[in-house]
Amino acid sequence: MTDQTVLHVPQSEIHDAFIRACNEELQALKPGNVHVFAPGHDMDVAQFEMSATAAAPYIADPELSVGARIKGAVKASMKAAGCNTNLGIVLLCAPLAAAAGRVQAEANVSERLKATLADLTPQDADDVFAAIRFANPGGLGTADKADVRSTPGTLGLIEAMRLSARFDRIANAYITAFEDIFTHHLPVLAQARRQIGPDTPATDKRVVTTLFMRLLQDFPDSHIGRKFGAEAARGVQTRAAALKATWEPPQDRPKAHQKLLAFDQELKSQGLNPGTTADFVVATLFADRMFRRFAAH
Repeated sequence: MTDQTVLHVPQSEIHDAFIRACNEELQALKPGNVHVFAPGHDMDVAQFEMSATAAAPYIADPELSVGARIKGAVKASMKAAGCNTNLGIVLLCAPLAAAAGRVQAEANVSERLKATLADLTPQDADDVFAAIRFANPGGLGTADKADVRSTPGTLGLIEAMRLSARFDRIANAYITAFEDIFTHHLPVLAQARRQIGPDTPATDKRVVTTLFMRLLQDFPDSHIGRKFGAEAARGVQTRAAALKATWEPPQDRPKAHQKLLAFDQELKSQGLNPGTTADFVVATLFADRMFRRFAAH
């Protein structure tokens, strides 16, 4: 590393990378979720695109804390789309953006993110709770302690997330410094890209479908779990695994596409939306863009 004081991703690059990650995820077939091949759950692609554009200035703003980024992005997204399209995406991407934009000599991505999360304050928790209340996600439920319908008081955001980490993958990401993204999701993305060819972009729709389906197979979806229970979430995992021949290795065969579309229709007819899995796909695409430059240092 030649410059020991300025190693960060510029605001404009973070802004554009966020929008691109959101929009590129929509181009891939993701069973049960919204994509260009089919709308779902009373939402369509245009609403997600508008949300991404509205949220990006807040996600990328270096003057805002993580909590303020989340609160601003969620409010702007809700105003643009008229519904909750991207709460999970914003919760995951705001800390990643803050870490990428951090001006420091340390290139290690894990250390950057840990430092960002260590800086979180009770005000960040208050802002995040406000954003969640504003978005009012499905299956939220109630809690005896740190219920988002109230203010967290002196409770820090990491402490609040720890209370939900057992049943919420996004909360778990905060207390593990996004370990799943760096130890599982990014390697899956890289492997899928290699299976097609060394020059395949990470955003190739076949690669993104494989990433989505692999995550759906390997992790119970938190959104489904909250709304329908753990057994329903495990059932979707099993069904994703049974279709492995259609998505691994990444492919563009009509028969595979039709089978995945049938799975898409089946999930949507049952109201099953693996939204958390899609959130992690966007966050993984975003992280891949944000932290690629640090790999050389």
